[in-house]
Amino acid sequence: MALIRWEPFSRGMMPWEGFETLRRRMDRLFDEFTRSDSGELTRWMPLVDISETAEQLTIHAEIPGMDKKDIKITLQDNVLTISGEKKLEREEKDRNYHLVERSSGQFTRSFTLPSKVDDGNIKASFKNGVLEVVLPKAPEARAREIEIQAK
Repeated sequence: MALIRWEPFSRGMMPWEGFETLRRRMDRLFDEFTRSDSGELTRWMPLVDISETAEQLTIHAEIPGMDKKDIKITLQDNVLTISGEKKLEREEKDRNYHLVERSSGQFTRSFTLPSKVDDGNIKASFKNGVLEVVLPKAPEARAREIEIQAK
């Protein structure tokens, strides 16, 4: 029997090689999940920014290529939900697509709000593909300063 020198980090024994294989498999899995049989992207979500001041919460969502009539906003049990469907309109006559990167399909984004909001005064506007939802805080949810009394 021949003795073979053990080299712990020789080719094929690198500890991170398994992670690279796992990463490639996960990438392939997500690619298959997000593409339909035709190769088009089918799942997408608008990107959002959420900011807060003492008086209100503001949500900005990027939803380019949609009309405001295709967007629905609901508030139930302190959960704000923005949903809609982005339709990809294109003509198929005499045209072969070599690359399709624009996303389309239905989307839903839900956000649990960190404080009570004044649901009677919520305002939403849509301009240049950006949805803005302003959620004023209810008076009882606003921070208030308490004066210290001297004795």
